[in-house]
Amino acid sequence: MELRDRNGLTESEYLAQYRKKRYPAPSLAADVVLLSEGKDVLLVRRGGHPYLGYLALPGGFVNPDESAPDAAVRELREETNVWASPEDLFEIGLFSKPGRDPRGWVVSDAFLLPVDRSMVRVKAGDDAADAVWVSVERTEDGIRLPEGVSLAFDHAEILRKAFRIFDAHRR
Repeated sequence: MELRDRNGLTESEYLAQYRKKRYPAPSLAADVVLLSEGKDVLLVRRGGHPYLGYLALPGGFVNPDESAPDAAVRELREETNVWASPEDLFEIGLFSKPGRDPRGWVVSDAFLLPVDRSMVRVKAGDDAADAVWVSVERTEDGIRLPEGVSLAFDHAEILRKAFRIFDAHRR
């Protein structure tokens, strides 16, 4: 016997009449904080809009046939030539503040990947114009980027949380 809800519908009947457009859906992105020695972060220089020329975390949109961790390692490989496995990632969290991306409603699942910088060979690819290591200074209230470095999107916020998680796991 199939279960029926308070409207008398079975699950298949409910799904047949369900209208997805009633609840707008965000785009899902995945970003990676590649952290070496607890201070150096790998960033990519964006080769396209939005934020053309700005530094950003490696990342991009999740395809419908992949998980966020799978997208994170794919984007990392495409943009920096750094290979990793989804099992190597530590989830930082979801970032969903309205307006975080000028293209629309985009939610990012961000991940931390601690590495030994000397063990990775970085080469920019895909939509990244360059890939560079940047040393981040710790402060009482978070982090300080080098003079003249500003990040695209809300990537500074993602970095701050990544450093907090990294520090908590080191203790």
